[in-house]
Amino acid sequence: MAKILVHVTVGPSDPTKAALAFFVARAVIEEGQQLVLFVAGDGVHLLTAKSAASVEGLGSGRLSDHFEAINAATTTEIYYSGMSAEVRNIAPDDIVLRGATPGNPNKLVQLIAECDKVISY
Repeated sequence: MAKILVHVTVGPSDPTKAALAFFVARAVIEEGQQLVLFVAGDGVHLLTAKSAASVEGLGSGRLSDHFEAINAATTTEIYYSGMSAEVRNIAPDDIVLRGATPGNPNKLVQLIAECDKVISY
């Protein structure tokens, strides 16, 4: 089983690319690989209930559907930039992905070093 990091920095202003990032994260799980997700920058907006309900990409599906699949998985590690969330007034309670943990740039570098592959959106 490969450990694959999906790093998301795109926000809701590009709904197709944003949904695609989580569509690929979902595919990692469906292919039986271990997903490690790190969301930073404007991407943290995607982790709120409002974005989950409203973001839908052209050909890349609804964000809420991808979140449902990611939340159901048991072999995922999910992180978000605590600094990115804080400066955007997104509280930990606003994050809808289960088990999401705040991280920092050092954590991201550690994850990159540990993972077999890295995909960035």
